[in-house]
Amino acid sequence: MILVLENEVDPETRYFVPEIRRHLEAAGATVRVDEYADHGGRPDALSTADAVVVSGSTAGVYETDDYPWMNDLRELVSELVREEIPTLGVCFGHQLVNDALGGAVEHRGLRAGIEPVRFADDPLFDGVGTRVPLVHGDFVTELGDGMEAIASADYYPNLASRHRDAPLWTVQYHPEFTASLFPAIEEDFGWPEDPAHRDFGGVTPERTFENFVRLAERR
Repeated sequence: MILVLENEVDPETRYFVPEIRRHLEAAGATVRVDEYADHGGRPDALSTADAVVVSGSTAGVYETDDYPWMNDLRELVSELVREEIPTLGVCFGHQLVNDALGGAVEHRGLRAGIEPVRFADDPLFDGVGTRVPLVHGDFVTELGDGMEAIASADYYPNLASRHRDAPLWTVQYHPEFTASLFPAIEEDFGWPEDPAHRDFGGVTPERTFENFVRLAERR
């Protein structure tokens, strides 16, 4: 069972996690979703989880005073690393994980588009096209302890990361962001008019979830 933590604080943009669930289930996983941003603490389902996905959010990791559950999530990340539970952080999850492990995150303004990226030789990226859709305003400027960069873009050297010892991966892009989600994201966040940023041909971020399910099964 893969436990997905819903970290979105705005009910109007809680359409990412249903897509995460859909892609994970298509890859053969059993999925449970925990509305983590509504309560924090230690999820009841964690004791039966084989893997965890830390979802995105429109909140920033520096807004802990407004969202105290983020401190609970930081403690949970440390537990996942310690217990070596396969974990995938997505967008805000990428940032929160690195922040929890001693890294740094800064707000630098919204970046949206389908960007060319460079992937390291990591099984998480098998079959993932080298153009991925991104929508984010915060950046991991320093990786957390034990983390190393495994993907980059011209504007962003820490676009994805992996822990050197634990089965922990994080990605800034949204693996659930396929063409079907594009209309909602464009309406809520805006999008460049450049046709290069609207062409989803060869854009296959969902393969990230397929690979993560396979990696979790191996554990």
